[in-house]
Amino acid sequence: MTNLAILLQEPAPSGLQQYSGILMFALIFVVFWLFMIRPQQKKQKEIQKQREAMKAGDSVITSGGIYGKIKDVKENAFIIEISDNVRIKVDKNSVYQSNSDIENTAK
Repeated sequence: MTNLAILLQEPAPSGLQQYSGILMFALIFVVFWLFMIRPQQKKQKEIQKQREAMKAGDSVITSGGIYGKIKDVKENAFIIEISDNVRIKVDKNSVYQSNSDIENTAK
């Protein structure tokens, strides 16, 4: 009876085997952070810097696909002229610098 109890017992795990699950989880998190979270954070910071640098006269595009020129900069919004005497108020977080404006500044 005692021999059967000894045979049914699992061997004691070694030190490395005890922490292998935790190490694997930590490794997955680090890889996930390096390849997904960190690049996205960098991209968001770059977009935020572009928004802060926008001024009246810059060509922009909204997240809805509307092209226009900034006429006025408010605290949380831009006034954008999309046609002659047609102006809309758009939240700053939904405005991106237009590619045509970027190409003109690069030359």
